[in-house]
This record gives sequence, structure tokens and C-alpha cells, in this order.
Amino acid sequence: MRPIALDAMGGDRAPQATVAGAVVAARSWSLPVVLVGDQARIETELAKHDSRPPGIAVVHADESIGMDEAPGQALLRKRGSSILVAVELVKEGRACAVASAGNSGAVTGAALLRLGMLPGVEKPAIAAIFPARQGRVVILDAGATVDARPEHLRDFARMGARYAKCLLKVARPRVALLSIGEEASKGNALIKKAHSLLGSSGLHFIGNLEGKDVAEGRADVVVCDGFAGNVLLKGVEGYAELFWTMLTERLASGWRGRLGGMLARPVLRELAEQMDYASYGGALLLGVNGVVVIGHGRSNPEAVSNALRVAGDLAEQGVVEELTASFQAAEGRG
Repeated sequence: MRPIALDAMGGDRAPQATVAGAVVAARSWSLPVVLVGDQARIETELAKHDSRPPGIAVVHADESIGMDEAPGQALLRKRGSSILVAVELVKEGRACAVASAGNSGAVTGAALLRLGMLPGVEKPAIAAIFPARQGRVVILDAGATVDARPEHLRDFARMGARYAKCLLKVARPRVALLSIGEEASKGNALIKKAHSLLGSSGLHFIGNLEGKDVAEGRADVVVCDGFAGNVLLKGVEGYAELFWTMLTERLASGWRGRLGGMLARPVLRELAEQMDYASYGGALLLGVNGVVVIGHGRSNPEAVSNALRVAGDLAEQGVVEELTASFQAAEGRG
């Protein structure tokens, strides 16, 4: 297996968390990883670990793009940035995939600049994985294409369905549109037109779903534009954190709360792991001609290692080749 290129300077906790995550991935799953970034800082972090696992390599990059920088301008000014160098390794065939917890706009832009789009795809989409009462749900777009057209949502649905087959092992994924009501007449002009396109797409389209239905797992793939998807993602993250904070405070107040907390600890730990973004690693950037996994900006070593695992798995499964074949088949059907 070719190595996975990791943007070692990307994320709020880089390079400490990224290097530690790479070490975990190399030790736990024998994944070969190329750490891209400031070599001196990376080597300093590697030296903090007992031994350097086999399969870890370093490629120097002179610059990095901060989380608060404007992606377009930063990519133009910093041609030697760690994310551009990491994506270039994939383009040259020296890496099978790239992972980054850095500026998501910069990661998307770097992938578009260096890898280009898949044949037949006009816009990229970030495919986030949400836990649900029944299994897991692929939500796209989670922020790559804010101003989408109906045809883009149809393409997102096709990519999401193929991704759900690869990742969730669902033979015929149920696809839905995120809207303000279940009726076909509900939603803005974008959703109404997309509804018509999806109805004749050949996918297992089940219609519109409201935000509350996502948590029930009524669909395997939920499609929306990047603006709505990112708002949904950040809203869910915020309320999940609020819930756990409030629960912790209640369980720490009084002897009854502490006793209840001790009794419920195993179940609560299991639920916390299921809801924790770190266990999912990252979201695949669909539509670009390569495997690009975008992690959470606050990724800790566990999240980084899981992002690397996901990137390796998707590269091994040939998800890009699967997507290319599905779009070629769709074009063949006219």
C-alpha cells in the first residue's frame, strides 16, 4: 500500500496532535504515513515518542495555511504550503490519499487545483457521517459548495449513494433531500427542482426529509447544499456538546446524581464514543479525482489516526474508481 499523506501542520493542535495521530495509526494498523510540514518541528514531535514506528516518513513544506486565513488568497500566496505539497504527493502517485484537519476551504481548494474533478462532476461535496437511531447517515454537502444548482444536488446524491455502498455496506441506499417539509411542494426553488431531478435519477429516492428525521435514520444519504449542510453539522455538534456538558453537571450535583452516574457510566461511555467526532475521523471530499479526507479542526490524536484509517480504507476500496464508473454509467443511460 502506498503511504497516506498527512498535512502535519493542519488543525488547531498541529503538529503535536497530527504527529501523535500518525504514530498511533502506524502502530495500530501498520499504515504507512508521510508527514508533510515543517521538518524540524515534526522531528521534534516524533522524538517525544518512545520509538519511531516503521512506515513513518517526513516531507518538508516551507509554509502552512492557518485556520483563519482566506483559502483562495492563502493558496495563491503560499505555493509551498503543507496542504498543497501533501495533495501533490497524491497527484504524483507517491501517496494513495491525503488527510488534513486544517482549513477546510484550503483543503478543498488544494484538491481542486492539484487533482481536478472527476469526469462528469461539476462541484465537490463534503460527505459527513452522522450517527442515527438506526445505523449511520451520509450527509452531503457539509460545506464545500455553498451555492449549488439542482444538477449539483443530483450529482451529490449519486456520489453519496455510491459512498454509502462502500462505507456503510448498504446495497441500495435510500436517498432523501433535506427540506422544511416532507411534501414535494415544500422547500425553496433549489429543493423543488432537485426533487424532480432525483425522482427520475434511477436512485432509491424517498423524497424530502426534515432535519429531525435525520437522527431517526430514515435515509442512508441526505442531500443538501453546502450552506444548509454546514449549518446542520455545526448545530448538531453544538447541541451534542451542550447535552454532555449539562449531563455531566447534573451527575456531579448531589449524592443521587453521583450514584446514578456511577451506575450509568458504562452506558454513558458507549454513547459518548458513538457521538464523538473523533471516532469518525473525518469526512471524504467527494467529486475530486483522489481520496481527500477532511478532519475536524479540533482533531486530537485519536481523530487524526481515525482519519488516516478512513483514508487508507477508502483508497484500498477504490472509492474514486467506483464513483467514476457510476458517473460513466449514468451518462451512458443518457
